[in-house]
Amino acid sequence: MACRRLFPLIFLALCGTLAHAAPVAIALHGGAGTLSRETMTVEQQRDYLKILDTAVETGYALLKDGSSGSQVVRDVIRLLEDSPLFNAGHGAVFNWEGSHELDAAMMRGDTLAAGAVAGVTRVKNPIEAAYAVMTESPHVLLSGQGADAFAESQNLQMVDNTYFSTPRRAAAWEQYRADRKTVDAKHGTVGVVVLDSDGNLFAGTSTGGMTGKRWGRIGDSPLIGAGTYADNTSCAVSATGHGEFFIRWQVASDICARVKYQKIYLQAAATHVIHAELASVGGDGGVVAVDPRGNVALVFNTEGMYRASINGRGEKEVAIFSEDSVEGEGVDSDG
Repeated sequence: MACRRLFPLIFLALCGTLAHAAPVAIALHGGAGTLSRETMTVEQQRDYLKILDTAVETGYALLKDGSSGSQVVRDVIRLLEDSPLFNAGHGAVFNWEGSHELDAAMMRGDTLAAGAVAGVTRVKNPIEAAYAVMTESPHVLLSGQGADAFAESQNLQMVDNTYFSTPRRAAAWEQYRADRKTVDAKHGTVGVVVLDSDGNLFAGTSTGGMTGKRWGRIGDSPLIGAGTYADNTSCAVSATGHGEFFIRWQVASDICARVKYQKIYLQAAATHVIHAELASVGGDGGVVAVDPRGNVALVFNTEGMYRASINGRGEKEVAIFSEDSVEGEGVDSDG
């Protein structure tokens, strides 16, 4: 009788161990574009690599502890939004008028629920506003003053628009006004994609948009299917690059559709879309993506993309330039 009573306990213990051993993965980016090793100091590279490593390790630890992908995406993106190094949150670029308009989106792959905000000016962490739209409203995308008002009604932290300003972005804006040229004009975004221990995929993206943007311009980041997408049957994607191209080519959902319907590996799907479809028409940028098996893809057609990942096998990469990639980056596996 004692042995019979032990069998269910052993079975439950084994099930718990197996559940805990479910693969988790995370990939994130901090923007792509006209990055150049020649124009970045060693100290700047060190600062970026440090926060990228902190962000990916923070997210991975939460995933290993069983946190939901929803929570992890928000926590990691908040960390990046709060950093002055990236074009999102504190550190967002200036628009034509000299203020800041921010966009963000979030999507979950099990239910395809999504939320996004565009052109917010007072929400400290726009990713939280996107999450609130997804969970507390019947809508998917809110914009402008209405999105700010909704965020305030959800008791999110609100700030004066000057909070987003930094000396670096102010200098870029002045340069843009002088000659319409700036390295930050098109490519600043942060994004996170995860596979959590429940087997669900999540994606989130946040951005300050383009330096000198006018007339309420909105890029791909808050548009579901363009800059942000997640579907448990295929993959989760967050994009960064020249938004007008990512919108027209529906980059994020196209990658997932190729995985789902063509039955090809994530790396192959992302590589084709970024290096063939986009590059052939002059669209530059990149994506980070993760699939239900914990494979990650970090793909870009520019000189660099701020990026970090830990895949389902626990393999980590933190890098900026293309030549920094580790051997075997993004290789899909059935394991």
